[in-house]
Amino acid sequence: MTRPLDAIFFDIDDTLFSTSVFADKARRAAIDAMIQLGLRADRETCLRELDEVITEFTSNYDRHFDKVIQRLPAEASAGLNPAILAAAGVVAYHGTKWRELQVYDDVYEVLGWLSKTPLVRGIISAGWTIKQAEKVIRLKIHEFLTPHAIFFTDQIGISKPNPKLYRRVIEMLKLRPDRVMYVGDNPTHDIDPGNAVGLITVRIRRTGRHKDTVGQTAPAYEIQTFYELRDILTRDFGVRAP
Repeated sequence: MTRPLDAIFFDIDDTLFSTSVFADKARRAAIDAMIQLGLRADRETCLRELDEVITEFTSNYDRHFDKVIQRLPAEASAGLNPAILAAAGVVAYHGTKWRELQVYDDVYEVLGWLSKTPLVRGIISAGWTIKQAEKVIRLKIHEFLTPHAIFFTDQIGISKPNPKLYRRVIEMLKLRPDRVMYVGDNPTHDIDPGNAVGLITVRIRRTGRHKDTVGQTAPAYEIQTFYELRDILTRDFGVRAP
């Protein structure tokens, strides 16, 4: 016997691609560009300062590199225009985005397969709207998604881990929670609130800072690749693509 399923939603960061690996590459590229332009500081010191800035001001702050320069000794940027140094960091960071930001191969393949099924295919992602929307476009996954099923917490006004976020989405789409699957990496922000609403939760445990995090509730399924997800959808929910 298979269970009915009408929709499947995904988190973005560390679910569709490795946010942690990408962020590390982009930040190192930015610091290297600033040093090449004349910043007199070693890479590891700058990276430590950058980590602190991100922790203190959040990842959505738009002047990370300016703050790094301010926190270094004055002689590190003496005789240099700090705006030019910060701009070099920004350009290198965004250049890395163009080169490195991509979904895992199995994610791309399985999303393509899902796009041929009748399931609603969506996103429920936390963060600033423009940043998360940019990831959807840069990751080249928009064509596989149902256009009206893409939701960002900044737009809805409710953020993770509030279960009302998931409840609001399924109400907006007139879906039954027990016929909706949600795939995410964070036990406390994806799995626990999803379970509270009655969704079929799937934890992907591949990479990322939440790989070893323990939540209060268990997911319905735990996977390491999207190939395993496809097997579950086929076996337990009878999902087929023509």
